[in-house]
Amino acid sequence: MRALLTTLFIIGSILTALISCQNEIDIKTAQYAVNGQKVFMTHCQNCHGQKGEGLGNLYPPLTDTVFLQKNRQSLACIIKYGTSGELEVAGKKFNNAMPASNLSSIDIAYLLTYINTKINKGKDIYTLEEVEKNLQNCR
Repeated sequence: MRALLTTLFIIGSILTALISCQNEIDIKTAQYAVNGQKVFMTHCQNCHGQKGEGLGNLYPPLTDTVFLQKNRQSLACIIKYGTSGELEVAGKKFNNAMPASNLSSIDIAYLLTYINTKINKGKDIYTLEEVEKNLQNCR
């Protein structure tokens, strides 16, 4: 019995140490990604696919990290206000309109963080401040 209690104490101590070692940025990123997954499932998954793979020639994938990085400052605008006209994503041209959304700035930050960290395995968070700044610069 004493050996079991000692083992449980050691395991508990290790878990406590691991949890306390997570920095604030990791916790915030995880929070944003979890909330972003909910937003994605509700607002994006029907067109862009369960894993962001897109829908044939109709809707672009969200897995083209080059496109996402190159257009980082305009992604919030695209989500908020929609887009029309031709886009080249992952080497393919898409010409279907994306409707505007009623998502809040924080929901857009959650969504973009989810796309970056979970769909594309990146590490960068999209902060609320970054999204709000980018939305002020929409054309």
